[in-house]
Amino acid sequence: MRQVWESWGDVLVVWAIAVPVVAFGAAGLARMRMRRGRTPGEALRWSIAEAGILLGTLPWIWMILTPAHGERKVILVPFRDLIATVMEASTNTVVQIVANTILFIPLGFCLPLRFPWFAGVFRMFAVGAALSAALETAQYVFDLGRYSSIDDVLMNAAGAGIGAFLSTVHTLRNAKVPLSPTVRRA
Repeated sequence: MRQVWESWGDVLVVWAIAVPVVAFGAAGLARMRMRRGRTPGEALRWSIAEAGILLGTLPWIWMILTPAHGERKVILVPFRDLIATVMEASTNTVVQIVANTILFIPLGFCLPLRFPWFAGVFRMFAVGAALSAALETAQYVFDLGRYSSIDDVLMNAAGAGIGAFLSTVHTLRNAKVPLSPTVRRA
């Protein structure tokens, strides 16, 4: 835990301060949208989705683009880095796999709620892959002392796809679809 605090304490503090600020801003934005004619449900959904994108994605991007004390390396062979990480079998294994997978779950969940044309697992997988590839490229170009790996791109994209799947499930559960006359309520 100490290592996490030493590495990312500043990100965590800024994030903790940002949560109420973004929540307050989202509430004000929702009220403004309602005054401009949006339905309360739409105004609230859009504002919460935008807050979720900011709070759920930007801290991770900050962490990814923070310089490290390692070597700059590119790994373009799929699953090479992932297999090496799994074979290491340490807490780093769990951190690397879990963190890289959950990175874009908030984006994959919230972006389709705000912009419905992004809905769909494959579409969000592609968006996640494109954004992740851009971040991995930035790590290399800015020589941040990190590996730029295709496996990170795949895990990030998978997270965006998982988020999109959860968003679809959420949307379908909350849809007000009338039951057909042949379906009886229990």
